[in-house]
Amino acid sequence: MRVNNLPRLTLMALSIAAIGHVSALYAADDGASEHRRGRHTLTPIEHVIVIMGENHTFDNVYGGYRPPRGQSVRNLLSQGIINADGSPGPNFSKAAQQQASNPNLYMLDPLQTGPYATLPQPNTTYATGQTPGVPDPRFPADLPNGPFQITKYVSYDAHVGDPVHRFFQMWQQHDKGRNDLFPWVAETVGVGPQNSSHITPNNTYQGGLAMGFYNMSTGDAPYFKALAEDYAMSDNYHQSIMGGTGANFIAIVTGDVAYHNANGAADVPPANQIENPNPQAGTNNFYQQDGYGGGSYVNCADASQPGVSAVLDYINGLPGEAFRGGNCAAGHYYLLNNYGLGYTATGQVKPLGANIFTLPPQTLPTIADALSDKDISWKWYSGGRNNGNPTGEYCSICDPLTGFTSVMTSSLKDNLQDVTQFYQDVLDEKSMPAVAFIRPFESMAGHPANSTMDGYENFVKDIISRVKGNKKLWAKTAILITMDEGGGYYDTGYIQPVDFFGDGTRIPMVVVSPFAKKGHVDHSYSDHASILKFIEKNWRLQPLSERSRDNLPNPVASARDPYVPLNRPAVGDLMGMFSFEHAAENSRDQVGHNDDK
Repeated sequence: MRVNNLPRLTLMALSIAAIGHVSALYAADDGASEHRRGRHTLTPIEHVIVIMGENHTFDNVYGGYRPPRGQSVRNLLSQGIINADGSPGPNFSKAAQQQASNPNLYMLDPLQTGPYATLPQPNTTYATGQTPGVPDPRFPADLPNGPFQITKYVSYDAHVGDPVHRFFQMWQQHDKGRNDLFPWVAETVGVGPQNSSHITPNNTYQGGLAMGFYNMSTGDAPYFKALAEDYAMSDNYHQSIMGGTGANFIAIVTGDVAYHNANGAADVPPANQIENPNPQAGTNNFYQQDGYGGGSYVNCADASQPGVSAVLDYINGLPGEAFRGGNCAAGHYYLLNNYGLGYTATGQVKPLGANIFTLPPQTLPTIADALSDKDISWKWYSGGRNNGNPTGEYCSICDPLTGFTSVMTSSLKDNLQDVTQFYQDVLDEKSMPAVAFIRPFESMAGHPANSTMDGYENFVKDIISRVKGNKKLWAKTAILITMDEGGGYYDTGYIQPVDFFGDGTRIPMVVVSPFAKKGHVDHSYSDHASILKFIEKNWRLQPLSERSRDNLPNPVASARDPYVPLNRPAVGDLMGMFSFEHAAENSRDQVGHNDDK
């Protein structure tokens, strides 16, 4: 999306005014409240809890959401793409999906050959309780070409198939902002050829899965709907990296991207682990080397590498500038998709090799390092971690600090604990860390196929209930609820090309706190680096490194289009979702609120 730039002086004036407002808001209270705020926080918030579910876009969850009076939201319903009952709306054609032809080189916008007459039938993939890898008989084979309500055909707590969500695939699905190649990419390449599921050009086990959505207007996701009504949410929060879980969890703790290395020095990975999204001969877009058992690294500083120039030409041809020219260091092969992390849960280094798809130990600065350096307490709680003896409920790549040498070779690894320890810590405010990250049990993380949105809602509801049960803790806590990434589901939102790696699609972000603006829908552009920026601002920390996205300024946007930063690249710090003006008397929800329904 192209926008007209405001004059430089106008942008500077707007930025200075915004900074001045925030400074004035806190300055009067800053010194007098240091003792009350414990570790000298900028705001009354002394505890931040980040809950990370998995794999749902904003429209997939909030596409049918109607905000409180006085608020607006950009979703499927507000744009007329769907009606409140989930049926096709007057502007349904805006979400029509296209077919294309791409037989030679990887392209972000391949030649389109016409729209689908109907969506390809969604596949079961590996959905719990269903025959794997077949067209899902619960869904029609002739769905209209556009978003469809999942719960018209299955119950809200049913397991459905898992859409493709990988780096080069997602860039193509985005189609330079048109968002109209979701089923085509899924049908032509899927999760790539190097996988145990034997993906072929004629069967990628996907279908139209990506176009499904849940509908709050007909009763889906009732708890997340109540949270949005009673607290604050963003309709412009994004996954940081195009693609899947691994890279985005790493971005959450670093604001950066991991790379292949030998003892910390950039190194070339085995040839079979390097991405090549150029189509195989005689196929339409079926990549040469890509998959969970194959290509996942790219040297994006070298435009001659497969797939690289397509992305760089796009991001550098837009108004504004890409962050650090794309943020690709020479000779670095960055991990774009899911590989195992470098250490076991107890700190042993894992073996490496061409056929062992494990990321070498990382030395990037992390938020854990920054907090520890200032003696600010933190923990990462993972479902199923089980004191270093993981159960089937544990997701190793969702426990990202196990990939970092500074954590896993020091006492900091003791801060990586099971969710069951959180249940104990939350009982006493003195036991709760200042900053806590929580990844649910696998069966309750919301990931399609092996979990459900209903399961994730129940997990979040339990966490919030436990926090509210400790009134002293609740009074000074902010709970940030989001996803790691969109899971390959369709979304209509603007995506800012920050650098080579993303951003990716919009995902939910809900702030639950006594200080959250009730019913507020925040339009300021943000992504996972915004969590880092919020923590850093609240505890007065510096950005993690020169490369990390927490260096980016807060966005400045026009009233006409609040979603698109005029000062690209820019990401917010989430502060606009809070109100601290009446902190002393703000006691809303000391015992409960209607999100407990």
